[in-house]
Amino acid sequence: MVLKSYAKLNLTLNVNKKLKSGLHNIQSIYCLINLYDEISIKKNRNRLSDQVSFTGPFSKDIKKSNNSVKKVLNLMRKNKIIHDYYSVKVNKKIPVYAGFGGGTSNAATLFKYLSKKKLNKKILSEIIKNIGSDFRLFFYNQGYQSSIRKESKLNKKYKLHFLLIFQNIKCSTKEIYSKVKKYTKKNILTPEIFESKNKFIDHLIKSNNDLQSIVEKKHTNISRILLKIREAKGCYLSRITGSGSACYGLFVNEKCSKAALKKLRKEYPKFSISIAKTI
Repeated sequence: MVLKSYAKLNLTLNVNKKLKSGLHNIQSIYCLINLYDEISIKKNRNRLSDQVSFTGPFSKDIKKSNNSVKKVLNLMRKNKIIHDYYSVKVNKKIPVYAGFGGGTSNAATLFKYLSKKKLNKKILSEIIKNIGSDFRLFFYNQGYQSSIRKESKLNKKYKLHFLLIFQNIKCSTKEIYSKVKKYTKKNILTPEIFESKNKFIDHLIKSNNDLQSIVEKKHTNISRILLKIREAKGCYLSRITGSGSACYGLFVNEKCSKAALKKLRKEYPKFSISIAKTI
């Protein structure tokens, strides 16, 4: 069996406050896109251990002995969700340390495939503690995270087109969040936002990613890349996803995103640049 493990884009990201646990309460409108890792999985016969391996363009930075795939399989066996051991091969096509949530997506994808029962809140809490607070986001193709413990499916799904740029800069989520000094007041999504695609896009344009200024200060070239994306024809906005360092532009249509791709590949031949869309 080969599974598709999709990347995530944060269309908005507001940091509301720091919790006693050390984590931060955030709000985010997000979507999954058609950039994905391929996960091959099969049962291990006559073995009492998992065999997990990584290949692909972004596999070299994965910890072989301690990664999200091994963690989720061990947690599922511990909680009697599964009993078998597996051979898992992951073709890493999602850049790591980029804000796409690739590792968490791998864990969530395996969990959804292997779990046949409704999520138990206690077990889910344990998995999130060990895998990451964005684990549950990968259960919706387009969603809204209203707090670190609550997310929901968007009232309407929209077909969105993107240009993605990754310049091989590794961003530590923990480090970026540690530098947050100002917090955004919590807001509520109103039904009017979803009355039309234009109103939804308008809301995104007026919003932002609270972590972006921190990442731009640390990696000054990101500001220039975001500006280049934003100047492209048909671009609504340019932003980083999550805690970075991947940059993206939201475009009017696929034709505009392809035109921007052609232009920016010439300007940044050493960067990983591609187009994507919502799934």
